[in-house]
Amino acid sequence: MTTAHHRHQGFTLIEVLVALAIVAVTLIAGLQATSSMTRNTGRQTERVLAQLCADNALAQVRLSRQLPDVGDSTRPCEQAGRTMDLRLLVQPTPNPNFRRVETRVALDGVPLLQLGTVVGRY
Repeated sequence: MTTAHHRHQGFTLIEVLVALAIVAVTLIAGLQATSSMTRNTGRQTERVLAQLCADNALAQVRLSRQLPDVGDSTRPCEQAGRTMDLRLLVQPTPNPNFRRVETRVALDGVPLLQLGTVVGRY
């Protein structure tokens, strides 16, 4: 009879370090992806709120049932607790019965949205 040689089998230090490195790289990639998604969600929220500001301003112009005066004005627009800057720019067109109305919405000086339309005399 031969004697059986029993070796303890386990992971070497190198194998454990390689596994830890792989896990670390995977976690870092996951954190970066999560961070990117969070920033994109914040930007999307700001754009939706800016869209509401611009749409409301253009609706007010239409509902006034008057041809808006040519000029440039700025006013605050609050949506969901955030105060944005709304710039309303009214320009003449070749036809005196119409005006080009453009809204520009910014948050802390950073432009978020620009929206324009043409309104006519009622």
